[in-house]
Amino acid sequence: MREDDKGMLGGGASDAGLANAAARGQVEKVRQLLEAGADPNGVNRFGRRPIQVMMMGSARVAELLLLYGAEPNCADSATLTRPVHDAAREGFLDTLVALHGAGARLDVRDAWGRLPVDLAEERGHRHVARYLHAAVGD
Repeated sequence: MREDDKGMLGGGASDAGLANAAARGQVEKVRQLLEAGADPNGVNRFGRRPIQVMMMGSARVAELLLLYGAEPNCADSATLTRPVHDAAREGFLDTLVALHGAGARLDVRDAWGRLPVDLAEERGHRHVARYLHAAVGD
């Protein structure tokens, strides 16, 4: 995640705060903002949503965003990566499981033709790769 992508929503103040809180892994702040009506799918000036800029190591933030309607299959327009690609690449199994449980597809390729499992294997995240293989029936 590029620092300049984090928290730059073009919507209302609560939406900008949501992206900032998600990027920082601030679970309670994310909950408060969502309860106050912040849009879990609001896009920033780079076309990215809170679920794309969230702290990938915070499965609870992912769960909250998903509970309030965040789209788990949103893709970056330039790279075609989705949150499952990011979680797999960084080795965050709990976040990946939350995304998958909310309907995130594991069989989608990024702009370089890589599946989430490919990214997990490239980075040596064997536990994530095992989960992904089992989840897709390999």
